[in-house]
Amino acid sequence: MKNISKEDYLSAIYKLRDEAGEIKPNLIAENLEISAAAVTDMLKKLNKDGYVRYQKYKGIKLTPKGERYAISMIRKHRLWETFLFETLGMPWEKIHNEAEKLEHSSSDELVDKLEEFLNFPEFDPHGYPIPDKAGNIPKQKQVIALSDMNKNEKGKISRISDFKSELLVYTKRQGLNIGEKIFIKDKLEFDGSVVININNKEVSLSKKIASNIFIEKD
Repeated sequence: MKNISKEDYLSAIYKLRDEAGEIKPNLIAENLEISAAAVTDMLKKLNKDGYVRYQKYKGIKLTPKGERYAISMIRKHRLWETFLFETLGMPWEKIHNEAEKLEHSSSDELVDKLEEFLNFPEFDPHGYPIPDKAGNIPKQKQVIALSDMNKNEKGKISRISDFKSELLVYTKRQGLNIGEKIFIKDKLEFDGSVVININNKEVSLSKKIASNIFIEKD
């Protein structure tokens, strides 16, 4: 069984809230690749400890205490990802797992120095905003999941979910990089898959893959 920490849960809830709106246990289970029962047990503990508000069959919300904790961990994680990618040149599909290890053992003082060394970056390599020392989030334009776009719409890739390394390997192989412009050539009602044009080539994406790619619409 995977060893998922309290920090991992809170970070996942924070990220999923921004991407999916209402958060349910099965969504957390899917993204952390653990059982729904394990998620329910942890949510009860986090609720008791004052990190989340959770009632069965209702959405999950971070409390102010949980929000602060999640933002602190996410700040550490995204700064480490930026360092591993930009300074050490690690492939972007591998930096998430390495940053997961580093974030848990990093003091606030070390992370402040890391941020200064990196010249105060605002976004990580996967397009996610990096909170500053005070917890402020950089302003960014509104994004929409590629799976929610319609035929003939266009925009540029702003963010790609880093929950799954397999997704990052695939998107990189297909040339789906941050900042690339895309055009929705077709969308199949049958299964929600989409066909896009990017860099003069046609790429077909399943609904699941498209739901993890976020677009800034033109």
